[in-house]
Amino acid sequence: MTGTTHDAARPAPDRPWARDVVGPRTKGLRLPAGTTVADVLAGSPRVTDAAFSWPLLTLDDAALDHNVGTVARVCAERGVEHAPHVKTTMSRALYARQAAAGAWGATVATPSQLRTVRDWGVPRVLLANELLDPREIAWLRDDLARAEAAGGDDEVWLCVDSPHGVDLLARGFADAPAGVRARLGVLVELGVPGGRTGVRSTAAALDLARAVRASGLRLLGATGYEGSVAGGTTDDELAAVGAWCDGLRALGAAFVREGLAGVAEPLVLSAGGSSFLDVVLAGLPGPVPGADGREVEVRVVVRSGAYVTHDHGFYSRTDPWSRIPGAEPLRAAATVWGQVLSVPEPGLAVCGIGRRDVSFDIDLPVALWLRSQSEDGWLAPRELAGTRVTALNDQHLYLALDADEAGAGQVGGPATAQVRPGDVVGFGISHPCTTFDRWRVAAVVRGDEVVDLATIDL
Repeated sequence: MTGTTHDAARPAPDRPWARDVVGPRTKGLRLPAGTTVADVLAGSPRVTDAAFSWPLLTLDDAALDHNVGTVARVCAERGVEHAPHVKTTMSRALYARQAAAGAWGATVATPSQLRTVRDWGVPRVLLANELLDPREIAWLRDDLARAEAAGGDDEVWLCVDSPHGVDLLARGFADAPAGVRARLGVLVELGVPGGRTGVRSTAAALDLARAVRASGLRLLGATGYEGSVAGGTTDDELAAVGAWCDGLRALGAAFVREGLAGVAEPLVLSAGGSSFLDVVLAGLPGPVPGADGREVEVRVVVRSGAYVTHDHGFYSRTDPWSRIPGAEPLRAAATVWGQVLSVPEPGLAVCGIGRRDVSFDIDLPVALWLRSQSEDGWLAPRELAGTRVTALNDQHLYLALDADEAGAGQVGGPATAQVRPGDVVGFGISHPCTTFDRWRVAAVVRGDEVVDLATIDL
């Protein structure tokens, strides 16, 4: 887990996403039907070529490599394993970078995502959620049976927070051979009052762990989502997250003392979103005492996912890397480009991106770059200052301009006006998870050169 290799993520013939078909129904691309990713990349394309259109989601190649390498390096230094949460991008191409950097496996949130990444061929998956649909449990049993027949090291871990959930899993795997049952790992989820899923007390968690063991299922340890504890990074909020991590360790130690987990294999503790990874890395690793006084190894698996692209909003504000000594800051990799459709009045530009193209659940996007046209074609992007996004419609964005930017396209507008109809503005995002779900392809770029197309499987 020391870093990434550029060539490892390139769509060579052995890279499956190179065979993905993109065409006239794919936003951001202007292509005939039946075109593959490999076809597009064969011509060393640029974002201004005829194959592309606005709006367009681009990902900076160097920033992706930096972010993946940074997290991989820190995890290796701290002795923890990383199962990046691929719900952020649901992109096989981007997960390939994470796997090449040493990721233990992938984390997913839903049965649909689980089926998708298993179809990618990911051998180890952590479903950071409960599985309660008998149909999905039957599919998982059959999937693990196929893995057992193939002889690989595939396994799937998941969460439980109710006796009913344990009972459904136990019944679903009751007739499975021992080798298949051993590929299913169960984690008791610890929550917080008023939070999301997870049992609300240590006593309830212990009762549930006993039920898992009594059912014959493989109990690995405990898990939870520390993001439910706090929404910011004040000293008090960071302390609250730290206390929650202490509670998760104490729960795992209680499992060990009763012989419920940490007997034949290390105790597993899993947490770690992208906002409080520093607190998790400080609080979870290290052995716990066993019943006989011996130390029991703890296997920490963190699940940060949004780090791969970072952002210009929420994650830049809660960035744990600024709190990790010696760690380099992450870099925002994602930009959504939208064309200026109109400058209908001084102080306002209306751009052709909207709620269907960019996230808005936490913050509105921020204008970063301006790309203008000349008679000879597109000019290089330059930084855009003095602007503010004020609103989004489904397909339109309202960009407020200061005096230096306003009035372009108006008779008698300021001589220094820069934003004109037909120009393209590059916007930074806040919360990548809800930007990627609006796209099926992202162009991975070095400057204007497109070096990969990251297809998105939603």
